[in-house]
Amino acid sequence: MTIERRRALIGVNAGIFLAHIGNFIWFPVLLASLGGTDSGFWAGVVMCMTYVGRLLATFFYEGTAARIGIRGAVFFGTAMEAVALGAMGFSGGVLVYSVLAFFIGFGSGTAFPGLKNILVSYPDDERPKAFSTFQMSAQVGLFGGALLGGLLADVDLRTLFSVVFAIFIGFCLASSAFIPRDGFETQAAADARAAGAAQERKPLFSLTVFKGIDVRGATRYFLLSAVFWFLSIGFLVGIPLHMEEYAPQWAPSAPFWITGLSVLVLQYPLFKFLIKHLRPGAVMAVGLAGMTAAFLAFGAGRSAAWVIVGCLVVVLGEVLFVPSFDIWVARKVPEQRLAKAMGAMHFFRSAGNMVGSLLAGVLFDLSLSLGVPGANWYAAAAVAAACAVICLLSRDGAATAQPAEEAVPETEAAPA
Repeated sequence: MTIERRRALIGVNAGIFLAHIGNFIWFPVLLASLGGTDSGFWAGVVMCMTYVGRLLATFFYEGTAARIGIRGAVFFGTAMEAVALGAMGFSGGVLVYSVLAFFIGFGSGTAFPGLKNILVSYPDDERPKAFSTFQMSAQVGLFGGALLGGLLADVDLRTLFSVVFAIFIGFCLASSAFIPRDGFETQAAADARAAGAAQERKPLFSLTVFKGIDVRGATRYFLLSAVFWFLSIGFLVGIPLHMEEYAPQWAPSAPFWITGLSVLVLQYPLFKFLIKHLRPGAVMAVGLAGMTAAFLAFGAGRSAAWVIVGCLVVVLGEVLFVPSFDIWVARKVPEQRLAKAMGAMHFFRSAGNMVGSLLAGVLFDLSLSLGVPGANWYAAAAVAAACAVICLLSRDGAATAQPAEEAVPETEAAPA
């Protein structure tokens, strides 16, 4: 790996690390607060608006990156996110929070595809390391943010969001200072991009984000990824509400200490073992089966002990599903279409998160009003189980399958 690519990887990993620290400080505390003072519905609405913003940013990302470069898009998106988060601490009311959440999401939806775009521009033999260190940095940030969120759970929101604002300014500077303007393109890809830019200037807003993406039968994976993120955000929104209602003696971010540490321990060895012995569809099914078991645990028992049990297995989804999908896309999408692919991936992720965050709050309120505690988790378990069966029964064609040693991401520390 060249010095330039090492520097860029440090910048990308530092950025995603700081982003996860900041996010896992503020959103569990805010959601638990809204769930206690307003309702699960309004807590879900605030989170949903972040994904509305992310989804809308999907249609602007390619045009923005074409005008100011990938580095400029990351800087612009992160700066917008930081300002909106800082304003959260000096605001009040669910309507104002919802508007600011939209801008938080729009900024994230502009910056995050840019970071992924940098990673997929690495040479094929360096992508597994790039993706694995990216994933590891995110999980370390998640764990650190959950710990800091617990320490800041009782401070006023102005102080809380001021800390988050400072962290996101660090994200903005760290990521944009090290990454190149347009990633690491091959000469052929650069020439093709230049020729295309000369013939037609990309519109700032475009609805053709999926046009021309050759996924070769991967539609089911994109759709399953949307459902996975639907379930994942359902956990992220539902568990702070769950803690506030059934385990108020714990900090609302406490479950994320467990999930963060579990992912750090399991990420590499478990994925490496399973991908060597099972086809990708079966590995995804195992991850979804873990989520099914976790949701059943949350629903069956609502004490802190059951939360711990559920958190130990819900991470199987992220440990097994996410890296399989990322590596597959990086290898299957033609290099000149990677910007579109990043937009498409982000669209499906944002769509799943947007619907999941809203329904998580609605189902939580519904379970309480019907007097059936845990009903929201049972519904999520049914969806996860159905997806696991679909993955298990699916056939991975020759074009999709990869040698195990190529598919397994390396979990080394980011190179210095």
